[in-house]
Amino acid sequence: MPHQIRLMPAIAVSAVLRPVLVTLFGIACAAPVLAQAPAAPDARQFAPDDWTVPRLTNGHPDLQGIWTNKSVTPFERPAVLGDKEFFTREEAEEFMSRAKEQGDRDVRTGDVRDVLNAYNDFWWDSGTVVLPNLRTSVIVDPPNGRIPSLTPERRADLDARRAAVEARCEEPGCAIANSGTPVPSDEPEVLDLMTRCISFGTVVPMLSTAYNNNYQIVQSDDTVAIDTEMVHQVRRIPTDGGPHLPSGVRQWFGDPRGHWEGDTLVVESTNFSGDFFGRMQAADKNLRVVERFTRAAADILLYQFTVDDPTAWTASWSGEIPLTRSDGLLYEYACHEGNRGIQNILRAARLEIQEAGER
Repeated sequence: MPHQIRLMPAIAVSAVLRPVLVTLFGIACAAPVLAQAPAAPDARQFAPDDWTVPRLTNGHPDLQGIWTNKSVTPFERPAVLGDKEFFTREEAEEFMSRAKEQGDRDVRTGDVRDVLNAYNDFWWDSGTVVLPNLRTSVIVDPPNGRIPSLTPERRADLDARRAAVEARCEEPGCAIANSGTPVPSDEPEVLDLMTRCISFGTVVPMLSTAYNNNYQIVQSDDTVAIDTEMVHQVRRIPTDGGPHLPSGVRQWFGDPRGHWEGDTLVVESTNFSGDFFGRMQAADKNLRVVERFTRAAADILLYQFTVDDPTAWTASWSGEIPLTRSDGLLYEYACHEGNRGIQNILRAARLEIQEAGER
């Protein structure tokens, strides 16, 4: 879906860092204190002086439209950059050029990488430009642009789960998951959320992935709905001041409740089921996500989020993504590949177990 991104002014840095930046794309991609929420955005960095916020008949800003978060900006800042928050324009151009070169999936290698890539470049849509704020990472807090470490308890829990899976997969009935590691595959409940077409980890918070990085927002007087293109998930966010669901009621993508702070829509999500995929995989049922949506320009919707999960991470962390407007349509994404494939995954694993027992 076509869109335009403007490169905004950024803090200048020494040219000594530029050769390092060119290589970055190959390098990476007690209760804790709640991290400070992102500061209220200054719309002047994105909008012309004569621009005014469009509003609905009820006076609230009009956030409606189709927006995308695709970019080559790293989710976490490469460690070599330290506390450097912004690219210069020149550094951004160099970074995007190297990202395009190293991310070209039409390059044939003649080995297993060709198989793992699955599709050529035509089928991917992960972006070719950095975010228009020129930040060096989506994560803005902590200052190093990286997610805090896990709590010792959560690390031990995840390690124990991993060890149990490895031990189980010494026996028949396992398959290679999307993560590239063997997992039990003889029961549907043990398969990951991506294989089961439940979530690719792009809903809360709204994080980009390899393709389908588009979101459609629709508003009414007391509700905001966000349709996530990837796996076709729709979040219905009440803005009428009602309370959260009882703590015993859990949902895949939490229970969102929204309210307005001036021209910013603030959404708090709690009551998560505790199962996640992708970058949020370490979170648990105590996750709390606060999101802020601010219409910053005709083609920019500034999206900020803070993740707080005191039993998973040693501190909360925040990110910022200027969503850019898309002029195309949002088509339904149907995860039929997984829905159909799961039958053969289960059949193969159970047949392997049966044949092992007959030997």
